[in-house]
Amino acid sequence: MSTSTDKMTVRDILLSPDDIPVMPPRTILKSALEMMSAKRLGLACIVDDTGRLIGIFTDGDLRRMLLRTQKPLSAIFADDIITHARREFTTIAAETPIADALRLLEAREIFDLPVVDDQGKLQGLIHLHPALRALLNT
Repeated sequence: MSTSTDKMTVRDILLSPDDIPVMPPRTILKSALEMMSAKRLGLACIVDDTGRLIGIFTDGDLRRMLLRTQKPLSAIFADDIITHARREFTTIAAETPIADALRLLEAREIFDLPVVDDQGKLQGLIHLHPALRALLNT
């Protein structure tokens, strides 16, 4: 028996770029953290001038960076976000079935998954909690 969730894709549940912290690579870390806090997400998406996703920075990246750096905190806050961003990251297409997206989130043990088009341009983000809410409400 099929359900309405069988036909749902990532496009049906993604957060738009307006709802997530999206920034250029030269954004200073302090500003990036403020944007992450304001949007209430533990992730920042770094895009180039064309909107192509070029880096990801997460709360976990921040913790790991603080543990390994020897710079004063005030100096770290002045760094460009791209300096500390991951350049290799997992993404997903908007046409992907939601069940496949949730399996990927589980396999990678992550809460957020950027959605990009075939040119790598950021289309939005899947965040685990809204995705689960959408599935539970169908």
